[in-house]
Amino acid sequence: MKLTITDSAAALYIREIPLHPGDTLRLYVRVGGVGSGGFSVGVMKERPQPTSYLVEKEDVTFFVNEDDFWYLDGMVIDYEEDSGYLDFSHPTYKEIHHPE
Repeated sequence: MKLTITDSAAALYIREIPLHPGDTLRLYVRVGGVGSGGFSVGVMKERPQPTSYLVEKEDVTFFVNEDDFWYLDGMVIDYEEDSGYLDFSHPTYKEIHHPE
């Protein structure tokens, strides 16, 4: 399992939610994303499980539970300040909202 959360994406989550040092944020597969009718990445303040994949940024733990590895493994989450949007990309999926 590998998930990349860029510094700019982590800073956006930390600022907007808001998150504080020691907080944990779960990233998971969300079905029926806005306008896509497919998949997207949801977030929820929650505690990781012993088998969760962890990414530490600015003393905040972002994590993915095993049930969601299939979608998030290999994903890159970035924040484009110019457009004001989070960018989700995955080298395996041509269409991130409808992976094949």
